[in-house]
Amino acid sequence: MAEFDQPGGRKKNLAPHAWSEPHWQEGAAGLLLVAAASETGLLTHFEQAVTACAASSSGPSILSCKTGSQLLLTLWLLGAVGLHRTSDLRSYTGDALGLLTGRARAYGYFHTERFLAHLAKRGGAERFTDALGKWTAHLWQETSEETACFYIDGHRKPVYTAHLIPRGLIGRSGKILGCRTLVLLHDEQGHPRLATTTRGDEHLTIGLSQILLRYEQATERKMQARVIVDREGMAAPFLRDLQAGGTTVVTLLRTDQYQDLSSFTEVGPFVPLEYNREGKMLREVAPACFALPLPDQPGQILPLRVALIRDWRKPVARQMTEEEEEQASEQEWKKPSVWHADWKAEPTPAPATTAKLIPIVTTASSADAVELAQTYTRRWPVQENVIKDFLLPLGLDINHGYGKTPIVNSEVAKKRAAFEKRLRNVEQWAVKALERSRKAGRLYDRLWKQTKMYGDERYQELNDHQDALREQGMEYGERRAQIKQEKALIDSELEQRWQRVRRAYDKSSQESKKAERYAQEQCDLLRALEDLAATERIMYELDNRKDQIMTVFKLALANVLMWTRDQYFPDSYAHATWARLAPFFHLAGMVTSNQHAVSVELRPFNDRRYNGDLSVFCQRVNEKQPRLPDGRLLQFSVKDLARPILHGQKRLLA
Repeated sequence: MAEFDQPGGRKKNLAPHAWSEPHWQEGAAGLLLVAAASETGLLTHFEQAVTACAASSSGPSILSCKTGSQLLLTLWLLGAVGLHRTSDLRSYTGDALGLLTGRARAYGYFHTERFLAHLAKRGGAERFTDALGKWTAHLWQETSEETACFYIDGHRKPVYTAHLIPRGLIGRSGKILGCRTLVLLHDEQGHPRLATTTRGDEHLTIGLSQILLRYEQATERKMQARVIVDREGMAAPFLRDLQAGGTTVVTLLRTDQYQDLSSFTEVGPFVPLEYNREGKMLREVAPACFALPLPDQPGQILPLRVALIRDWRKPVARQMTEEEEEQASEQEWKKPSVWHADWKAEPTPAPATTAKLIPIVTTASSADAVELAQTYTRRWPVQENVIKDFLLPLGLDINHGYGKTPIVNSEVAKKRAAFEKRLRNVEQWAVKALERSRKAGRLYDRLWKQTKMYGDERYQELNDHQDALREQGMEYGERRAQIKQEKALIDSELEQRWQRVRRAYDKSSQESKKAERYAQEQCDLLRALEDLAATERIMYELDNRKDQIMTVFKLALANVLMWTRDQYFPDSYAHATWARLAPFFHLAGMVTSNQHAVSVELRPFNDRRYNGDLSVFCQRVNEKQPRLPDGRLLQFSVKDLARPILHGQKRLLA
């Protein structure tokens, strides 16, 4: 760290009674973040990553020079001073970033961007990701780390570019845009442990397995983790593979995987889960089991334990029973007609409703329904709120690096694969349809000839029999009745044979029409393939190395803020967000230093309550005695500023 006894920044022309001290430096309280990074070992892990990047290249590099640590602090502290991109340094005129990095003025855009590019080219994304995993595991270590509970979720941030890049669903807007996909891993307290950056169309089921493996490699230990993920992870083969690897998954069933309570087995009694202030039950839960079919293994199932939540706050429509329908119809008949003198308008009967069913499932062999429901429902306050309250304000949605390389257009490739598969099937179907049509045609010809020949023979026999009866002298009426009876038998037998002929003809006609339809569909598919090739755009994949490095820095800064909040701030700030903590770290102060200590005299707030919290904050900092990276002790105090207007009023009252 550089000396802090020289004032940084520009001097402002202030009134004599106002802030006229020449040594005020904005953001002086942010020195505690630098000290916290040193105390927790973050700077050590990051400097080791920079050293590894420098060792991977030959020749002189900006990574190995003495300014590397200052540039590293500059990138890490961008969000703390309100900057989101390195390009924001072009218009940055503040003193805070220079003071926190130990310089008279902050580095500009050129040096900082060049340093980031050097890190990205020399494998910095992988090394800094591993460093973040090791550091967070050490920072938030627990006694039961081998059976830890992790919340994993995907986050997509849009990238607006004229080129076609892999696209995904942006959850906040509901639009499908070109984007990057982040997979975030949080622990039970909501601390962001790790993050990975991938292309925008990657599914969470792929990123979840990768980030778990990445965290195990970073921490160099095999964990029997319990993973809580949204319903995006509700895929049977995915759950089966994770269960085989020793990972227990907790997630939600999709609405298309069950119908109602009858879809579950071994449903236990419902017990209260949540009440409102008036003591009314809002939600209840019951244990159950669910058999999830495995698509890749027909006839096989994956048994799941379920916590069935009935949410009475959100009733949903249900089908009425037969008794309810009969009662409704009876009431409808009892109503007087609108033309009746006693008719009076009444409210339409309310539809039959029931509580909304929320099935939370787990791959564990046994589970407590209440504990399982509480574990999953904590995902929103633990993970989603941390993303909203810390990571997004620190610039998680900001993109860094727009380098692109052409790749296979995944969208067109999916369509082409579907068209080609359909084309192959249709070609086979057309050939088989023609074969069936020819076979049915040959059968028709044979049956027609056989039936015609058989009919001629039988009618000839009937004529001969009629002539014989006439020669025998049988009366006309008797002869006619007997011949008519025999003819009816022959006609009935021939009708059955002609029905077989007609069925063969219909079969031949149907298969012929199928072959024609398949032939037309082949032409249409070939046309669609040509149109697809004509309109195909080149897809580019973003270079995510810079973005991953900056994401690691933002997660590291969020962890340092949470650790600093827990260590130095009053107890009332236990759940404080960055919006509430930022005014403390942005406070201006007068910095004086010597060989052993750096003293910061902070400017107080205009609010009496905040000043009380600031006094407790300074007291805790001085009690714990944090040290800056150069080993000097950091001390805080609150400057007692004179207020001329108030002093004048006191003199007048005296």
